[in-house]
Amino acid sequence: MQERQGYHHGSLHEALLDAGLDLTRSGGVAALTLREVTRRVGVSPNAAYRHFADRDALLRAVAARIQEDMADRMRGFETPVRSAAGSTAGSTADSMADSMADSMADSWASSPAAVRLRAVGLGYIEFALAEPGWFDTAFANVGALLTEDPGAPPPLPLQMLLDALDGLVESGVLPPEQRAGAQWPCWSAVHGFALLALAGPLRSTPREEVWAAAERTVDAIITGVVAGADQR
Repeated sequence: MQERQGYHHGSLHEALLDAGLDLTRSGGVAALTLREVTRRVGVSPNAAYRHFADRDALLRAVAARIQEDMADRMRGFETPVRSAAGSTAGSTADSMADSMADSMADSWASSPAAVRLRAVGLGYIEFALAEPGWFDTAFANVGALLTEDPGAPPPLPLQMLLDALDGLVESGVLPPEQRAGAQWPCWSAVHGFALLALAGPLRSTPREEVWAAAERTVDAIITGVVAGADQR
């Protein structure tokens, strides 16, 4: 995302949006108020209403911009397929990890579509870990928005997941009849993991251990999706 610029006459809309992005980046969705946004920009609160009807309108605009940034970073996220679990060589756990990794390699690691799905999932988690304030804000109003307009396009990160799952179908890894609804367990897994890492029992865990667990989580959900297809 581009570096923020100060307010200049004629660009108040962008200045308000930039202030909202700065506030949510450091303080999450709770930090976003029209009063604080206008104070930072140096205009009266009434001036904001010419551009945003209320806080919810500003939140929608801020969230949409964050989702764009999140999607950009997810698109650029590539990682090699690695073992589902790390362990000490020669141990029982190591043998189990090797067996799981071999099973995964046989089932989906050679599929570019599945590797793309893996990158989408890990990119989602990486963004959450790197930008917790924005992650807190990105989907804060999605439920209300979709309720108000069921025909609204999905958030960009969700669209990337949908496209990756469609790619599994197009590549023959996932049969079309098993595609419906597959996005929900996938999204639940990565979103839930991110919350555990940011505000749950994993928040004090060393980052390298968190990342190893993130990889296992993403690999497990992909393995489950593919295994379900293999059992057809």
